[in-house]
Amino acid sequence: MGRGRAKAKQVKVARQLKYNGGNTDLDRLKSELGVSDPAPTNDYDDPYDELAQKYADYDESASDSKR
Repeated sequence: MGRGRAKAKQVKVARQLKYNGGNTDLDRLKSELGVSDPAPTNDYDDPYDELAQKYADYDESASDSKR
């Protein structure tokens, strides 16, 4: 007994989330969770960066000799 009222409330909350979920205040949620924005980092390691640097110099010298 008593499960009907709790289930009805859960159904009500689930419907609100399903149909009205587009207006979530993300900044407020971040503050409640204690999450801070991480500083942007450039940790992406491009495996072709070294080759691009090498052949960029080659392309510049080749185009200078054609002029």
